[in-house]
Amino acid sequence: MDDGSLYSIGDLARLTGVSVKTIRRYSDRGIVPPTDRTQAGYRRYDVHAAARLALVRTLRELGLGLTVIREVLDRESSLTEVAAMEADALAEQIRVLQVRQAVLTTLTRMAGHEPTPWEIDLMHRVATLSDAQRRQLIDEFLDTALGDGFTDPALVGIRRSLVPELPADPKPDQLEAWIELAELAQDDGFRSLMRTLADHHAAERRRYDSMLPRPDLSQAVRDRVAPAIDAGLDPASPVADAILTDVAVCYATALGLTDDQDSRARLLRWLDAAHDPRRERYLHLLATVNGWAPPESLRPVFAWCLAASRAREQ
Repeated sequence: MDDGSLYSIGDLARLTGVSVKTIRRYSDRGIVPPTDRTQAGYRRYDVHAAARLALVRTLRELGLGLTVIREVLDRESSLTEVAAMEADALAEQIRVLQVRQAVLTTLTRMAGHEPTPWEIDLMHRVATLSDAQRRQLIDEFLDTALGDGFTDPALVGIRRSLVPELPADPKPDQLEAWIELAELAQDDGFRSLMRTLADHHAAERRRYDSMLPRPDLSQAVRDRVAPAIDAGLDPASPVADAILTDVAVCYATALGLTDDQDSRARLLRWLDAAHDPRRERYLHLLATVNGWAPPESLRPVFAWCLAASRAREQ
């Protein structure tokens, strides 16, 4: 067939891969009208009709409705404008589907119990919060968990470093992390835990306020304990005494305390809080939401110190 040929509806179907039934429907609606008809009334289509049909097929595969396609073909609407609107609508559909996927994925990871209707509703609500609502939720959590001490200019940066910033176009794992983080932020027990750690940290920062660079208590403890862990040293062994004493002195110095029984009791409470898996989980989720590298786990360090402390209480 050359460009001057007229195609039967069957020929056109074979040429374009569109079914005869569909071509007949497009013809009846004036979307791809026949170029001519035979004396017997059979439809005939030229090469321009074939090209028009190919465009219709492509636009349909992209999700455009026949009414919109008709407007584009009749030049009542610009193809670029229609494409832009359809792309925006599709982006919103994708966002909604991502939210649904994130909620359902989070539900599948809930171990130990079936989620209650309240938990499901909570997950869906936190997943669909606006930017302003997300900020309000986190601000309220940090106000409670950190207290007024972290409004001090010297500590504002630390508070800011604990704020999750969900991107406008989050990846599925970022959205899933946000859902879990938002739930965790509303847990009263976790808020109390964070307040304990914040009070210790604020006292530590005040103690080291005049020192630059300022030491970090967690890292200082890590530096003293990590070599013992790497060496496989039993925290209950006598050799661990000197390390634990060094940790206790480091803690007391950081908070401006005397290394005595009261100080050691406070150290044990701090280790308990720092070792809590919810603290590390929050930091991991925060890194995922913000696209940061995952933080180093200090739980083995805190666990070793706790084991060493409790072995000496027996």
